[in-house]
Amino acid sequence: MSRELQDVDLAEVKPLVEKGETITGLLQEFDVQEQDIETLHGSIHVTLCGTPKGSRPAILTYHDIGMNLSFVSLRICPLGTFYRNGITRYVVFRDWLLLRCFQDKTCYNPLFNCEDMQEITQHFAVCHVDAPGQQDGAASFPLGYMYPSMDQLAEMLPGVLHQFGLKSVIGMGTGAGAYILTRFALNNPEMVEGLVLINVNPCAEGWMDWAASKISGWTQALPDMVVSHLFGKEEMQNNVEVVHTYHQHIINDMNPGNLHLFINAYNSRRDLEIERPMPGVHTVTLQCPALLVVGDSSPAVDAVVECNSKLDPTKTTLLKMADCGGLPQISQPAKLAEAFKYFVQGMGYMPSASMTRLMRSRTASGSSVTSLEGTRSRSHTSEGTRSRSHTSEGARLDITPNSGAAGNNAGPKSMEVSC
Repeated sequence: MSRELQDVDLAEVKPLVEKGETITGLLQEFDVQEQDIETLHGSIHVTLCGTPKGSRPAILTYHDIGMNLSFVSLRICPLGTFYRNGITRYVVFRDWLLLRCFQDKTCYNPLFNCEDMQEITQHFAVCHVDAPGQQDGAASFPLGYMYPSMDQLAEMLPGVLHQFGLKSVIGMGTGAGAYILTRFALNNPEMVEGLVLINVNPCAEGWMDWAASKISGWTQALPDMVVSHLFGKEEMQNNVEVVHTYHQHIINDMNPGNLHLFINAYNSRRDLEIERPMPGVHTVTLQCPALLVVGDSSPAVDAVVECNSKLDPTKTTLLKMADCGGLPQISQPAKLAEAFKYFVQGMGYMPSASMTRLMRSRTASGSSVTSLEGTRSRSHTSEGTRSRSHTSEGARLDITPNSGAAGNNAGPKSMEVSC
């Protein structure tokens, strides 16, 4: 009897094991550590994927409210099994496939499962942080527990770096996580080499927003309130299946009491009090390069644009993603991986990395080449500016000065990238 075989799209191929090699030794190849780390303000759940590479920073991710981080699991399947979804690495052991997988319904999984992102993670360890009590299956906090404030959540992160021996990180945060990582970078600039901030809101909640959230809390169920924070109205109408998936994730996988405490902490955040640097004036601002990301139909567009207007224009890029809603890392993971690759190359890492999958497809289809100054430059100039014309290989990213520095036409402006 014949049996039809199907191709499996695997990101990394390991050769057959040497004779006598044990399965215990193979499991070490996957190199995943999950720990509950005690910090100044309580315990925090962290997953480290990969081995820190000398003085090179790790990628540290932090999620938004109603979400959590990628749970890494090891699955063992018979050879010939068709298994595509979420595989990031595999090895062959006798008649079995050992697979390292990510779940497919939380904050960064589609992004880190993306082929181009997996090339990046070969160069960096990745540290996923769950806010206290937000991981799947978390126990309820005791009655009267005082949940950490947003400032205190940021103060927990140096302990995470110390635990794993990390000297510095490239942060990637969404919503509440973006706020926490920004506060962390302001407090500890020597620990943060760069930030990718998705849907960041640097401002405290105004009294009208506070009143609206209170009313929503009275009239909406918790999952509905979180979904309205994560997705725009247009997205909720057009992407019903995706929205339903996250709605069910909140109901089935997250502890509602713990989630409510995290939401309250985010709604009680302080203003970050960052200001665009001015010559001769002391200001509070990020010292590291920052990539601000938002979908063009995201509910966070105004907040991200305002944040961009308050940061150093020579170190900041605003990426506004077309046809994208509140979660670009979910709906447009390949584009975001491409932007992230350019971002780390701009910091001096991965200079010889290959073209991204998107760029290869554009080149193969004969896409027109649009360039600023003709070629792509990734190096820091002596004035501290970076070129963002990522187009020499056939990509088309339209780059225009942002109007955040209105009223000072002679001064530098941060770059807005639409893709």
